[in-house]
Amino acid sequence: MKIVFWGVRGSTPAPLTKEQVQAKIIAAVMRVQSKDIVSPDARERFLASLPEYIFGTAGANTPCVQLVAKDGGQIIFDAGTGLRVMSKKSPQPEDHHYSILFSHLHWDHIQGFPFFDPLFEPNTKIDIYSPFPDTDKYFASQMKAPYFPVEFDSIKDRVNFISIQPGKEFNIGNVRLNCCKMSHPGGSYAYCAVEDKKKFVYATDVELYLDTHKYGNDVEAIFADADAAVLDSQYTMKEAIDKIKWGHSPFSYAVDFAAQMGITKIFLFHHEPEHDDKKLDAILKAARWYAKFIVQTAVKVDLAVEGTEIDL
Repeated sequence: MKIVFWGVRGSTPAPLTKEQVQAKIIAAVMRVQSKDIVSPDARERFLASLPEYIFGTAGANTPCVQLVAKDGGQIIFDAGTGLRVMSKKSPQPEDHHYSILFSHLHWDHIQGFPFFDPLFEPNTKIDIYSPFPDTDKYFASQMKAPYFPVEFDSIKDRVNFISIQPGKEFNIGNVRLNCCKMSHPGGSYAYCAVEDKKKFVYATDVELYLDTHKYGNDVEAIFADADAAVLDSQYTMKEAIDKIKWGHSPFSYAVDFAAQMGITKIFLFHHEPEHDDKKLDAILKAARWYAKFIVQTAVKVDLAVEGTEIDL
């Protein structure tokens, strides 16, 4: 399976500000030496040598993660504003069929749905999987006037709502899926997807516990021995202490949790809107240091960055 990040930001879109762009330019200019501008090749090498937080960006869109199965099937986790970008840049499946799974129905996880281009093409079919009752009513509501100019009734024939139960496995093509409820205001669900013995977990908007004894067998069944996991890590520890019960986790808890669950690699996700790229880079370095020297785990830690593709 292939995993693609289209939206990685939490709570609200956070596009780069003028000040942040200027800071990147200044940081790049401060690194230039005379040898870096003597030829086009030298300039190319210089740009390639810049840290990712200067030359790139983690992204500004709210959650949307795409799973492309070996048979070409499209499974999408959440429909934040990243879904709009996905519809512009990702090739459509040959059968024009999409499956969308929702962690929960907070605004930042559904707000991209009305801007999903294939939704307005007559040959598109979309299956929406959700453990929440009345999901269809909530989606219809967000497309009512005066919130949106196109009523849900005009596209409802292309959308099929499927109710799922935590702990009860289901299949989409050859991908086996399951979910469990996690700690978040109003509830949120983590998903695991298994294909050809490779296991991927999507767990955003989760307030993780440091003590894994608080988790039941249902949680362990979803997370245990995953090859890769997307984990909510919106806060630093100081921010998490100030925001207990807000439903998000510090990056250190994500590392601890991954080590205890035997996860091979984690991607820090649902980035705080107030964290710029330099701050996110510092968080990544701190998380890797924490994993190596404090937890002393082999868990690999990376940052969820829009446009990144992962092959499992």
